[in-house]
Amino acid sequence: MPTYIYWIGYLIIINFIAVLTTVIDKHNAKKHLWRVPENVLLLISALGGSPFMLLTMYAIHHKTQHKKFMLGIPVIITLQALTVYYIFFK
Repeated sequence: MPTYIYWIGYLIIINFIAVLTTVIDKHNAKKHLWRVPENVLLLISALGGSPFMLLTMYAIHHKTQHKKFMLGIPVIITLQALTVYYIFFK
């Protein structure tokens, strides 16, 4: 089995985790329950969940007023894209 299949599987899983975590944090914010720490959200983003985390944040209007997320996650996506480009096209 080609190695890229594992990477695709990993990205599917980490992006699913990113969506789930973002939705749970939004739900808990509304109910005044325990919140997911911002560092955990950013870590999940840095581990590869950034595309779907950003889309989910826009879709459910969660953390869209926080510069840390609205600037940080696009920077993470850019760095990830540059890394992939460097690895595969250098």
